[in-house]
Amino acid sequence: MPKKRLPLSNSNETCYRIGVNKIAILNAGGQYCHLIARKIRELGVFTEITDFNAPPDSLRDVSGIVLSGGPESVYMPDSPRVAEGLFDLGVPILGLCYGHQLIAHMLGGKVHSSEGREYGIAGIKILNSDGLFEGLDDTQTVWMSHGDSVDQLPDGFELLASSDTCRVAAMAHPKRDIYGLQFHPEVVHTVRGQDIIRNFVFNICKVTTTDWQPKDQIDTLMKSIRDKAKGRKVIFLVSGGVDSTVAFYLCVRALGKENARGIYIDTGLMRKNETANIINDFKAIGADNIDIVDASHQFIDAIGQECNPERKREIIGRMFIEVEDDLLKKIESADNNWILGQGTIYPDTIESGCSTNASKIKTHHNRVDKILKLIREDKVVEPLTDFYKDEVRMLAGELGLPQHMVMRDPFPGPGLAVRCICCTEYKPVYQGRELAKMLSGYGLNGFIAPAKTVGVQGDSRSYKDIAIVYGDIAVPELEGVARAIVNSISGINRVAYVIKGRGEIRPQQLAIHPAYLTPGRVELLREADDIVRAFTVRHKGQLPCIWQFPVVIFPLGYDDISGRETIVLRPVLSTDGMTARFVQIDRALLDTLATDILHLEGIAMVLYDITNKPPGTIEWE
Repeated sequence: MPKKRLPLSNSNETCYRIGVNKIAILNAGGQYCHLIARKIRELGVFTEITDFNAPPDSLRDVSGIVLSGGPESVYMPDSPRVAEGLFDLGVPILGLCYGHQLIAHMLGGKVHSSEGREYGIAGIKILNSDGLFEGLDDTQTVWMSHGDSVDQLPDGFELLASSDTCRVAAMAHPKRDIYGLQFHPEVVHTVRGQDIIRNFVFNICKVTTTDWQPKDQIDTLMKSIRDKAKGRKVIFLVSGGVDSTVAFYLCVRALGKENARGIYIDTGLMRKNETANIINDFKAIGADNIDIVDASHQFIDAIGQECNPERKREIIGRMFIEVEDDLLKKIESADNNWILGQGTIYPDTIESGCSTNASKIKTHHNRVDKILKLIREDKVVEPLTDFYKDEVRMLAGELGLPQHMVMRDPFPGPGLAVRCICCTEYKPVYQGRELAKMLSGYGLNGFIAPAKTVGVQGDSRSYKDIAIVYGDIAVPELEGVARAIVNSISGINRVAYVIKGRGEIRPQQLAIHPAYLTPGRVELLREADDIVRAFTVRHKGQLPCIWQFPVVIFPLGYDDISGRETIVLRPVLSTDGMTARFVQIDRALLDTLATDILHLEGIAMVLYDITNKPPGTIEWE
């Protein structure tokens, strides 16, 4: 059968559909929309993402339809709606979160704003295991991220599952094959989520062909690179991360070394010895056509006293292009025969709000205005915008890249700049009554640090304060503490636990201090990060699996010699970066690591970020 070319939405590249079965995903702007697509593709079934209000006639040939989550409330007048007639197509439909609520709302049920929000792990009780829940136990662990709930079923619908705080956790109209789930089966922390998706795809949608494999896309990707280049050369921004490495290597394979040149910009914001290690790795795989540009002073000077995380990212993105522009002037030909290459992947475009209805979580440095202008001018090639990080690693393995490059820890493009929290003014911490009352039930103390960090709640960006707790408690109990706080206190999206301080914790004397992105603070963070990296190597056999281990410097401390800086440990477990759980590390190991870090001058305390994603993003900025 010939391959039929179908564009995936929100991408300047294309993939080829193989086979005849497909699931259409209607995008309401949810942060997990493309994660749904990836989970179905893992089953070997092609998925196509399309606009939420796609005409029903364009969907008649699909095997099933998924309505994604989204940041809006269905009862608001301008919220996304599906086209009239969609529910009469006779095609199986599964609504997730917002999609679940919209089904209820449009078909005569009722949706309301919940008093108790749910962000993170929840337990549900299955009341009917036919169809969607076939083969599952009566109680399941699922992942919630919502502030609205269905409180009245539409006519003809049955209640399939409930949770303690959400009566309609799942519903179905079996005769019409319309299903709704308030939780997210596509998220890895829904323990049997893939089984639920499998039941929908194969048992309800009756898909019979499973012939989609990411590794089979390499030839297609190289062809798309050649088609995009149109005889032009590619100047590729490489960082050493798996995304840009795979994308650059694909360009070298597709165009030849003479037509694909890498630029590695040393921003001064990398980890210890990182630049030397990266260049050696590229030489080892034969991709040594890379120019190194030392722009460390330019980046730090450009950021100056900027403390706003979004503007910091914008500055860094602009600086990447300005530094590259200077180099391009020296190497581009008279007929301007070049385009820019980037290792952009799905989450970069989703979190920047590039989907039709998507809410912006953060601006990625490869989605700043100047980059978007180049994209509009057809001067950007991004081979990996249809892939998630775990799929990129599959491609890397298929390309034969060394394992240590394939499994390199994810590291943000802006480097340590987004792990160096800045503040313009002195702000004492405060002890909120609601927090104190809640913590008393756990035998803990705590306070609120008035410094905003980025989160994602109910598919929307949040920018809220941090709750910091301390006291005697077992590590496994911390997840429940954090979940209770963020679900109950609206002004908080992140919780951290004090592992150890330089002496007794004195909340009445603690404050956020004015601090900026200076070489001294970056170097202090670099040393703390190096201590953590060495520790994870030394104790590899004793530590749980860690997907990423960001280390953050935060200007929380005292006015005296106890120190004005705090180091935050953020070990997380994830598969794709879209959701994550904090890694539970043995308390004795945490104490040892904190003691090592406190040997650095100027550190007042070491914190342990105990927030899952959602509601707290992996990076603090």
